[in-house]
Amino acid sequence: MSLDDLTEDVEQRYADIEAEQAVSLDRETRNELALLEAALDPEDTDELVRRAIHLLFQTTVDSGKLDFQLRSTYDVTYDEYLSGMTFEEMTGADQYPTMDDERRYQF
Repeated sequence: MSLDDLTEDVEQRYADIEAEQAVSLDRETRNELALLEAALDPEDTDELVRRAIHLLFQTTVDSGKLDFQLRSTYDVTYDEYLSGMTFEEMTGADQYPTMDDERRYQF
């Protein structure tokens, strides 16, 4: 897969998220959410969910797990996704033809 595949998948899933708003929670998650709601007293529960997503995203980026998953699936990193270019495209490494090692030193 490639950077274009990742961009397409993100756009598709963004549209899917807009279509589905409801989230089902298990008992443990409801209990934790209720405790956080009581302690932090947000305006609504959605605010806590937004904070949780931001925290999970930041932790995943900081730990390198996001880059690992993106590299495994799409062969790009988060920085490459943000810039819209692969590292090879940024450095110009993809502009040069590959060297033929068999004939490299023949005159």
